[in-house]
Amino acid sequence: MLSVIIPIYNEEENILPLYHKLKNVMDREDEIIFIDDGSTDKSYDVVKEIHEKDERVKCIRFSRNFGKTAALMAGFEESKGDIIITMDGDLQNDPEDIPQMLEMLKEYDVVSGWRHNRKDPFFSKRIPSLISNRLSRWLTGLNIHDFNCGLKAYKKECLKDMELYGEMHRYIPAILAWKGYRVGEAKVKHFPRKHGKSKYGMSRLFRGLFDLINFKFWAGYSTRPLHFFGGAGTGMFFVGFIIGLYLVFIKYMYGETLSNRPLLWLSILLMIMGFQLFMTGFLAEIMIRNYYSAPGKKMYVIKEKLE
Repeated sequence: MLSVIIPIYNEEENILPLYHKLKNVMDREDEIIFIDDGSTDKSYDVVKEIHEKDERVKCIRFSRNFGKTAALMAGFEESKGDIIITMDGDLQNDPEDIPQMLEMLKEYDVVSGWRHNRKDPFFSKRIPSLISNRLSRWLTGLNIHDFNCGLKAYKKECLKDMELYGEMHRYIPAILAWKGYRVGEAKVKHFPRKHGKSKYGMSRLFRGLFDLINFKFWAGYSTRPLHFFGGAGTGMFFVGFIIGLYLVFIKYMYGETLSNRPLLWLSILLMIMGFQLFMTGFLAEIMIRNYYSAPGKKMYVIKEKLE
């Protein structure tokens, strides 16, 4: 069974044409789940009319705009299919690319779309996306070209216990690759937007950057925060201590006055900050142990089990 999850926000003119395209690639048992992310137009009414004629079409309506990450999380929880497809509701993705992605799922656990011939404005969308994708490849270590493509295919088992927030939806393949799942990439078609306005601008580059840094830290140090904070703290304390030894040396060897030297205050500052960072890491270790000891929280993913 296939579940297609489509977040929408003020896409009333795009919903019906997208539904007709999806019907050509779906079976009777499949489902389409629209997530109305607080639309102020008639998007929900359009979906409701389609639902009355086709029970495969479902809709979750948010009370306000919570963002794409929340919309996808709601769709993941509602979906009943063995395969999950996510796509945008602006008609820029082509449902005809779904069959090739399903074929690739025989080899991979996740297939991410690559808009290799993108039809978006160059300066306002493609340049920020180019910067974002290069940073993402560098920091996550996942070598795919297009982290921001909305068209993706997942095996349902991969999304179990997935926790997302902020703008983390674009890094789902990276999160799954970190967990050990196989991630592939498929070239997909991309069309210019015909109806409505884009909901994304330059600001998403900075929001995405903060979430990317958060992912990098979580992927590298979520189970060992003391290695990060302790290492940084120890380094700062050591530098401050060496400066302090140097000041003690010149004080007793050459009779130098230290009270008017900025190095004295720098030494004290570095040692205090180093000690604080080390203690932060120690407290984070306690919090992480409590987090993973809670019911249902594990530091590993079981792929298969023989009993």
